[in-house]
Parts: sequence; structure tokens; C-alpha cells
Amino acid sequence: MKTLFLLVGMVLILEGIPYIAFPEAMRDWLCKLSDMKAEQLRMIGLLSMGVGLLVCWFVQRSGYF
Repeated sequence: MKTLFLLVGMVLILEGIPYIAFPEAMRDWLCKLSDMKAEQLRMIGLLSMGVGLLVCWFVQRSGYF
């Protein structure tokens, strides 16, 4: 359970970095996101989940980390 909370904390830290470093660019990017079709957003989400799954699988199976 401790690892889960640490992971959530790390995700929040990484998600917040672009807003601190580039607030104007993030505002523009979010406006562009709101103009995208729902199908495009679903595809981006699906691809993100797939990449995340592959990264987790690779880290678990390999001896590199």
C-alpha cells in the first residue's frame, strides 16, 4: 500500500512540472485538447495506457532495473 501511495505522489509531481515550467504553453495545449474530438482523445488515452503497460511489463521482466 505504501508503494501505491508513493507512486500516486510521483505521478502528481510529474504531472505538475509542465504547469510550473511552462504555464502559457500548457494553457494553449489544453485549449487545443478541448477542441479535439472524443474519438481522438480516446485513442490518445488508449495509446498512453498501452505504452504504460509495456513499460511496466518490461521493467518487471527485465533485469535492467
